[in-house]
Parts: sequence; structure tokens; C-alpha cells
Amino acid sequence: MKNLLLITSLFFFLAISIPSKGDNLTANVSAIDITPPIEMKYALGGYGERMNKPAEAIHDRIWAKALVLQMDNRKYAIITLDILGIPSNVKSDLIKRISHHGWSMKNIMLLPSHSHGSLEMAALNSKNLINSPQIGIFQPELLAFLLDKLEALINDADRNYQTVKVGTGSRLIDGLNRNRRKDPDVDKELTVTRIDLTNGKPLAVLVNWTAHPTFLGGKDMLVSAEWPGYLQSELQNLIGNGVTAMFYNGAEGDQSPVLDGANNGYQKIEIYGKKIAAKAFDLFNKIKTKKVKELTYSYNVIKLPEHSAHPSFMKTGGEEYGLNENSMKMVMNMLGPTEVGLGAVRIGDLLISGVPGEMSAVLGMKVKNSLRSGGVKYVAIGGLANEWISYILSRDQYINGEGYESSVSFYGPDLGEIISNEIIKSGFLLTKAK
Repeated sequence: MKNLLLITSLFFFLAISIPSKGDNLTANVSAIDITPPIEMKYALGGYGERMNKPAEAIHDRIWAKALVLQMDNRKYAIITLDILGIPSNVKSDLIKRISHHGWSMKNIMLLPSHSHGSLEMAALNSKNLINSPQIGIFQPELLAFLLDKLEALINDADRNYQTVKVGTGSRLIDGLNRNRRKDPDVDKELTVTRIDLTNGKPLAVLVNWTAHPTFLGGKDMLVSAEWPGYLQSELQNLIGNGVTAMFYNGAEGDQSPVLDGANNGYQKIEIYGKKIAAKAFDLFNKIKTKKVKELTYSYNVIKLPEHSAHPSFMKTGGEEYGLNENSMKMVMNMLGPTEVGLGAVRIGDLLISGVPGEMSAVLGMKVKNSLRSGGVKYVAIGGLANEWISYILSRDQYINGEGYESSVSFYGPDLGEIISNEIIKSGFLLTKAK
């Protein structure tokens, strides 16, 4: 019976993954301003010390952008968002609104940038009934605002498809990120994908770089897309021609940005974002695009290990978020999912593997290296994809490590190995789809 189920599952996977040989890839792109009015009095995410105080003003606008790809009557949407992260209800609520247009959990990937100057994730969580200022308080009107924007975004992108050519390139960059846990692993790979119309006009550019957007601290109370916002706007200016630049983070669980010489966080986000944009622009100009025949994707749901508070939780995460062991269990039972969906998409030479949380670099590079060995030239981690479950660490990092990342890993020592191995399995099937 187990073998029969395995064969049936594999057949279903291949049925949705293998593209038609005769079709060209078509695409469209759209962008929408998702900055809520300041009068909504919403909280900024990323720091418990903010105590759910509302944002004071808008420093720079935050955006959501959608690249919709279509081939052989199948379509896939990559949506980037200038926000901290999303709880599981956001994607499922969005699908309920747009499923009649052919959208499902399988063919959409939501990729938050993890900006610490943007919307509080807990304020978007309809299961959040805890009413804790440190964790964040659910705000139904903020969730409705974001869902309205995302629905309009994807409906706008899901039309007027044009044939496109795609190319991807990558390079290693030294000195712009570091491992904040002082582990040796640093993901220095910058990956850029350009999507051009057949006449050569750039339609969209995807940028993958791995670092926390944390130049802004807990006392900075202005709405901001952080350095990824400046990266995208600067790259759009450099390329011109109405291109849409989209950023998605990598396995940034222990990766911090590096920048010297700026006086404050708001100066740093501009300088750093423009530095990454310049590197991406240089790479963009070297990429040759071509027509591609591969648009394949996968999505599988796995059961998570039981909830478990790390032994060091009370020293770090517990203190920041005002929790004790009993209240921690209540929070996990209420907010922590028991299963999670893992999605991946292959576009020509590029494979994006979605990770539903903050994975450490050692695991992210393990995934990338394993999948590259399977035959795909470029592999990128889509960090915080679709939902945030917790930090995702190796077993050694969980057991022997100390500090914030370990204490905010909520599913025990084996979570990292389970997630990374499942991502490799599903990604490997995509590398074989011809």
C-alpha cells in the first residue's frame, strides 16, 4: 500500500510539473503600494521592545509585486512583499478570494523581505488572541487592507501575458554580510534573474541576497521597506524602461548586513540598498536571456515535529517577548502550525526553493549545493516563503548553540534537517523535469 501511495503521489507531481514542449513562456508583472494609512495606528514588527506602539510616520513606501508566469495553460505567481513576514492565514485567506481564477496553494509563492521597519506579523494573524504587546496584537482591519491589496495585485498581473526570455546569473560578494552567530557559514551569493520581452525590453528583475534587514532598531518608529526598498527602487532607476525590480531574501536566519561609516539606521538602509543595487545592476548587464521551456513547480505539505521550547528560551526570546514557560506553551498551541507547505518553482536555469521561516546559512547552502548537483545551474533560497514557522537551524546549532536564534526555534532539534531534506527531495524532482 505504501508503494502504491508513493507511485500515485509521484504521478500526480509529475502531471503538474512536466511542461508542454511546444509552448513559449509568457509573463506579466504588476506592483501595488501596500503602505497602510498612518491613521490605522498599526504596529511595526521585529522587536518586542516596541510594545505594539503604532508607527509614527512613513519614511518610505512599502510595496508588493507580482510576477506571473504562464505556459501550457498553467500559471505560477511569485509575489514579493516589503514586510517582516506572514502568518499562515494570509495565503489561505488570499486563495479563498482568488481560487475561481485558477489560483491555489500550489501555484503561488509569497516572499516577504523581512523588513524590520514594516508591518508586524502578529497583527496579521487571525489566530492571535493573546493580546500581548510584546508579541503583537491582531488587527483585523490591517489584515483586510493587505488582502485587498494582494487580491488587486494578482488580478492585475494575471492578464495581458507576453512572450518572454529569461536569464539568470550569480556571483560571490565579499564584505557585505556576516554570520551574526559567529559561525563560519556566510552565504555570499548574489543571484539575479532578468525577464525580458522578446524585443529585449526588460520586464522584471529578481534579486536574491541573504541578510537581515535590521539596520533599523526597536526605537525607530517610521514605516520603511528597509534596505531592500532602496535596493529595488535604485535598481529600477539604473535599468530604466519601466522595469519592475523584486527582492527576495535567502536563508538569512543567522546572516546580518555589513556597512561602516553611516550615522544612523535611515542613512544605512539607503547606502546599503544602493550598494547591493549597483552589484545587481552590474550582474544584470552580463546576463543573456533566452526562451525557456521549463516552468515547473511543486508543493507538498509535511507534518511538523511537536512544539518545543528551547532550553535557552527564557534568557533571550522569552525575555524579549514577555513570556514564561506556561505562556510560551499557550502561544505555540495557538499560533504554531502543526504542518507546513513547502513550495518550489523552476524557471529555466533557476530553481527557487521556498523556506517557511528563517533558515540558517549552513542549511541554506546545503540545499543549494545539493540541488545544483542535480543539474540546475542556479538555485536560490526563497526565505520566509508563504508563512513563518520559526528559526530553522541545524541539529548542532540547536543543541550546542546559544543566543536568540536557538531560543526562537520552536520545533525541537530535528526541524532543520527535516525541512532541508524535504526541500531537497522536492527540488530534486524539479531538476529532473525536462
